[in-house]
Amino acid sequence: MAECCLVSGRELAQALGSVRGAPLRLESLSLAFCSSLKDASVFSVIPALGPSLRVLDLSSCVTLTNGTVQAICTYLTHLSVLRLAWCKELCDWGLLGLGEPSEEHAQRPQPCPELEHQVSGPKDPSPEPQGPSLLTLRALQELDLTACSKLTDASLAKVLQFPQLRQLSLSLLPALTDMGLVAVARSCPSLERLALSHCSCLSDKGWAQAASSWPRLQHLNLSSCSQLTEQTLDTIAQACKQLRVLDVAMCSGINMAAVRRLQAQLPQVTCVQSRFVGGADLTLTL
Repeated sequence: MAECCLVSGRELAQALGSVRGAPLRLESLSLAFCSSLKDASVFSVIPALGPSLRVLDLSSCVTLTNGTVQAICTYLTHLSVLRLAWCKELCDWGLLGLGEPSEEHAQRPQPCPELEHQVSGPKDPSPEPQGPSLLTLRALQELDLTACSKLTDASLAKVLQFPQLRQLSLSLLPALTDMGLVAVARSCPSLERLALSHCSCLSDKGWAQAASSWPRLQHLNLSSCSQLTEQTLDTIAQACKQLRVLDVAMCSGINMAAVRRLQAQLPQVTCVQSRFVGGADLTLTL
């Protein structure tokens, strides 16, 4: 039902709820780009889906909030694929299973207590637990949080702990830093596909610590990561021997010499996107 922009979910909930006497065995549901979908409709639909559901795509359902995430974590614990790209109202509290903080508290970014560089001084009271966190989805193999721009290290470092996760997208998360990257790397060591495009806070230092945790990585998107330099490519070449596809387009700190050096070290890399590397338009030369 993707791209059915007039679907609000009410009728869908009624249809699913009308099944009586036999368990619903729906395995995959896509409501991507159903921009009219609201939390209330999702609350009605989710309990009727049952434990057979493995794939749920709510990408670009832009009005959904933390309540939807917590409903998913309550009823759909057998999911293997969850796509929430461009659900821009999701924030750290939803992923952590916490209630919304006060308005004053929410306006200030909160550090993760288990990460370095904690903010000193008195701390505000933490929100009370409201529901299960993303950690309940232990069977996840693919997670897409692209452009969920309110998410920060505070939640990602705590809930992205999936040893069997194969595919992860954290592109367009402006608050993702090296600390979050390293925490995710250590907790998700089986990644084969990783997208981190437009994560402008990531640096060579973070990749120096993270790359060794991802020996299975095959597809990597680092486009528009403006702080990365040739050091990151050298690190990746040493640690990620299974790499096949790399995107470093519009990475102004990476030059073509570094790209060619990586290709020489990893001849199995069959596709490298490197347009505007180093600030130059290399479309014609590639």
